[in-house]
Amino acid sequence: MTKRLRLLSILWTLAHYRIDTLLPKSKAQRWLKLFVLINPTAWFNNLHVTRGQRLRLALEKLGPIFVKFGQTLSTRPDLLPADLITELSKLQDQVPPFSGSLVLRILQQAYGKPAQTVFQDFSIEPLASASVAQVHAATLLTGEDVIVKIIRPDIKDVIEYDIYLLYFLAKQLLKRWPDAERLKPVEVVREFEKTIFDELDMMREAGNASQLRRNFINSPIMYVPKIYWDYCNTNVLVMERIHGIRVSDIETLKSLGVDMKKLAERGVEIFYSQVFRDKFFHADMHPGNIFVDATDPADPKYLGVDFGIMGTLSDEDQYYLAQNFLAFFNRDYRKVAQLHIDSGWVAPETRVDEFEAAVRTVCEPISNKPLSQISFAIVLIRLFQVAQRFNMVVQPQLVLLQKTLLNVEGLGRQLYPDLNLWETAKPYLESVMKKQLGIRGFFKKVYERVPMWLEALPDLPQLIHKNLQHNLNTDAQQKQLALLQQLLFVKTKSLKRWRWAFGILLAIFLTLVFI
Repeated sequence: MTKRLRLLSILWTLAHYRIDTLLPKSKAQRWLKLFVLINPTAWFNNLHVTRGQRLRLALEKLGPIFVKFGQTLSTRPDLLPADLITELSKLQDQVPPFSGSLVLRILQQAYGKPAQTVFQDFSIEPLASASVAQVHAATLLTGEDVIVKIIRPDIKDVIEYDIYLLYFLAKQLLKRWPDAERLKPVEVVREFEKTIFDELDMMREAGNASQLRRNFINSPIMYVPKIYWDYCNTNVLVMERIHGIRVSDIETLKSLGVDMKKLAERGVEIFYSQVFRDKFFHADMHPGNIFVDATDPADPKYLGVDFGIMGTLSDEDQYYLAQNFLAFFNRDYRKVAQLHIDSGWVAPETRVDEFEAAVRTVCEPISNKPLSQISFAIVLIRLFQVAQRFNMVVQPQLVLLQKTLLNVEGLGRQLYPDLNLWETAKPYLESVMKKQLGIRGFFKKVYERVPMWLEALPDLPQLIHKNLQHNLNTDAQQKQLALLQQLLFVKTKSLKRWRWAFGILLAIFLTLVFI
């Protein structure tokens, strides 16, 4: 009964904000219009509000899970028009904090003792409060200043409840709107479900933060706070507290004399380092998660927080992305088309010449612009949009990359409008090419596979013998087999000596190459 009431509440809210006008004529639209007819507030409401604003307001009214779902949709320009994407990106994930007594009770359960015995000082008033967790300032008994991130009580039940309804609405959309299949509503909800449940595990976020910290340890351009593992569990995360200026507070940064050009270039450099050096990137790099250490205005440093959503790339994805960008800037559209097919992003039966023509139509207008005005994110978006016509398979890791590129590039140009993204990215793209295709890349792959080859080496004669025995039948062939047996079946000890000798020689050779 409760689920039905919640569903009616959702439909009533959608009717109030006239979301029916966003849908094409279909059974789904007609059902929603019924709620418009019985909802007087919707008759003359929202006449002077854009459709994007109405959608944003409706999601904010429906609650935190729908806000997060809207934020997920804002990363999918392949599914929604640009005006809706722009408005959804403004969704604010801010909700009223839960009570201090509840905070202390959660900490008591997490540590098995009162918070006063764990922390020297703990602020009941939260620093920030969002739909999944809220953050408090504290001081450890050893004197370190930390932040304590606490998962909202019973949030898992709330999420499961609303995701069930999202699945229901997605399936109804598929049934009642013939073109809904293109939008893949069920797949979008499933992707959102995975993302939000990942955010519920503070140990996962702590692991993400630790990995990112290792990747940027001693970096002059990026600092990632330390995780205090002894105080972390699935519901609580304790991390070093940082002090900086929000990157969106441009007036303050300028008033302090911060080198804005260097700050913008370093922001882009950090992202490309994560993608093309580490293949592990912060996928939620909106201004609220980025701070600046302006202690030395001529040498600003970034400070990162909130590591719940991270993206990863395989070697193949990294390689194909770098190749795509380089091919685009060389206007080699045939290669761009072929790379999409080789990577499996579009169907293998796709005709290269047809896809090449479609890519040229989209990319040529962009390529006429100065390099300083070209956005890698826009290149990706347009390539993905044209690939949709060729049955491109949506790649979740590339969607995260696309979203983060938009955030990073937008922020970079906000800090310094004349930022040249190509000059910043080029060294990283070239580095990927050298690692993948150069002599060092070749020997690195050989070095990685040597242990496996050495392990299999003793069994090689027996495998060859079995294969020959299976295929050779005539007397002449049997004689050849006997000769090969004499050649192949050396004594085991001798074979082991040769294996060790080969391994030592190879290790010496590779060491000399890499020094």
